[in-house]
Amino acid sequence: MKISGKFILKVAGTLTVISLVVAALLGLVNNITADKIAEIDAENTRIAMSAVVPEGSEFTDKLEISDDVAAAAAAQGGKLTELYGVKNAGADAGYVMKIAASGSQGTIVMMVGVDANKAITGISVVSHAETSGIGTKVVGNEPNAAGVPVLDQFMGMSGSGSLVVGKTVTAISGATVSTKGITMGANAALAAAEALG
Repeated sequence: MKISGKFILKVAGTLTVISLVVAALLGLVNNITADKIAEIDAENTRIAMSAVVPEGSEFTDKLEISDDVAAAAAAQGGKLTELYGVKNAGADAGYVMKIAASGSQGTIVMMVGVDANKAITGISVVSHAETSGIGTKVVGNEPNAAGVPVLDQFMGMSGSGSLVVGKTVTAISGATVSTKGITMGANAALAAAEALG
């Protein structure tokens, strides 16, 4: 059976029209939902920021990240993607940083609060792909072997590069790689804060 050229052109033309209509509809849906998605992202960021600083803190607009601050975070294994100043009672009180670091199944994105003395005030996980029932125990802040919620143990810690799983940080059994990812993010935030001065 031989397929005619007219049939091929008809099928190709039909597929082209369908593709153009679908692309136009996707563009329309994106235009309608883009503002709502940005609004939801901004609210989720605000909630995560509030979770890692003392109550009553206020935030500056997003700050520019200099190359040396980004490099300091990268040297500790994290990628600094957002930076905000923190004010408490009108005084500068530190920073909140959005940091991405490698976990066991992908990237862990977290907000890390660092006070004016360059100590961690809190860590909140924004997104992750950690293994359910194992790595999710870490990002969900469940207690480690010492009975301390794994993210809470970072509060008050300082000194970039000094946080080490098995020495200064206690991992959740079976989730050492996820704990190392959070630790990398914490070290990166501390390094960025030190570079900020």
